[in-house]
Amino acid sequence: MKCSALVLGASAAFASLSEAVLLNNTMTDVACDILEATGLKVLRPGTEAYQSRDESYFSVSAQLSPYCIVQPTSAAQVALAVTALKTTACNWAIRGGGHMTWAGASNIDEGVTLDMGLINHVEYSPETKVASIGAGALWRDVYSALAQHGVTAPGGRTSTVGVAGFLTGGGNNFFSAEVGLGCDNVVNFEVVLASGEIVNANRETNSDLHKALKGGSSNFGIVTRIDMQTVDVVEIWGGQVVYPLNTTEQHIAAYVKWVDNIPNYTKGSAVTFWAYSPAAGTVVSAALHDTSNAEWAPAYDDFRTIQPHSMDTLRHDSHLNMTVELEEPTGYRQIWITLTGKNDARFIRRAVEAQAKFIDGWKSSQDADFLNYITFQAMPTLLFDHSVEKGGNAIGMDRESGNAILFQMQHMVRSADAEAEARKQLVAMRQELKDYYISEGIDVEWEYLGYADGTQDPLSTYGASNIQLLKDVAAKYDPEQVFQKRVPGGFKISNVV
Repeated sequence: MKCSALVLGASAAFASLSEAVLLNNTMTDVACDILEATGLKVLRPGTEAYQSRDESYFSVSAQLSPYCIVQPTSAAQVALAVTALKTTACNWAIRGGGHMTWAGASNIDEGVTLDMGLINHVEYSPETKVASIGAGALWRDVYSALAQHGVTAPGGRTSTVGVAGFLTGGGNNFFSAEVGLGCDNVVNFEVVLASGEIVNANRETNSDLHKALKGGSSNFGIVTRIDMQTVDVVEIWGGQVVYPLNTTEQHIAAYVKWVDNIPNYTKGSAVTFWAYSPAAGTVVSAALHDTSNAEWAPAYDDFRTIQPHSMDTLRHDSHLNMTVELEEPTGYRQIWITLTGKNDARFIRRAVEAQAKFIDGWKSSQDADFLNYITFQAMPTLLFDHSVEKGGNAIGMDRESGNAILFQMQHMVRSADAEAEARKQLVAMRQELKDYYISEGIDVEWEYLGYADGTQDPLSTYGASNIQLLKDVAAKYDPEQVFQKRVPGGFKISNVV
């Protein structure tokens, strides 16, 4: 609190510094010079460090050209940066892992990018079994550090996903059936507010902010540290099994049965992909993982009996290595869309048919250098029972009475023109799917923020009470609407009617 008060008392000094800098520099330099003058690390265009950091975004679409990149190393420095930026007319973006795919989600062209990547510490308390994680860490950092203590965390299933964005968006994971979404295992968030104050949010203190951050994204402040419950797992069994496309109907039947059986076996995870590449065409891949480290538990029988399969990577391995295996290709412009539906074969089948139609059309009219995946993930009611038991989250899936399936399409292209055309087609395809699901009575309103394109509005699908919670929390902790107006990236609760 001492350093928080110091920052809060610095407004007049920042204002004077801003005026002095403005006299000697162009408007585009002002914010960057002010940040640098306060002692913060600032990366400038034209430097190798700036270029390297900008090119490290997962999707080429997100690699923009901010005036500069500021890299704080502590919550106090984040507070310093926020206070300084407020004295300028400059907008800014907040970057964690940089895994959101669309332009402007966590980067900015005409503004400053506040890059949390140096706040990446991981500490563990054996007494409480809680990991304290810097918000800029990637899950690979977390799993590697925690493995030394014989534990891991219910985090991202690909190793280069960022911690803060994953958890403030929900967080489906290998352990979801057993302990719930990643966000529901966060016992405390450390947050820098727009005022520059550093606060903690948990079930006892600022409990409304704690709940809102579990799904509410970057609408309230900047998360700088996450304290998270761990699980006692060192090694898991699993990997990927690849099958020919003609096993599609077997996979659809197996997956629907799998989802309904989850309450009877909570140690398992299954994600099914239909994946297209120019070399292999479309294949079906099942990513199967067992956190008890058991091989082929009976719950997997319906997958095990699907034949033939062309290859598999099933093994006993570390949590980290399993997530490294699921890494996705880089160097592409990525377009993601998402929908949710009831656990029904028609939901999967229609999406698989839509993918095939889209790929056939794309191959005949566009550059052949593209990849396309669709994935299906279980969203059983059990996940949201865990949420309620742990104080609740903001995403609102606990209002659903039946098991659901989360659908995601990833389309990967090389050029900006191809990205624009793909987005147009995929938005139309998504609406066609939505209309069909509604007509069949198998639609679920909720959309997963972490997979949503910028053309979507996932916060509006959280349900009336949660939307009101997010609006109330934003108004309480950010009354000047700094994170609604000065941080334009991401999904804004102020845009939800």
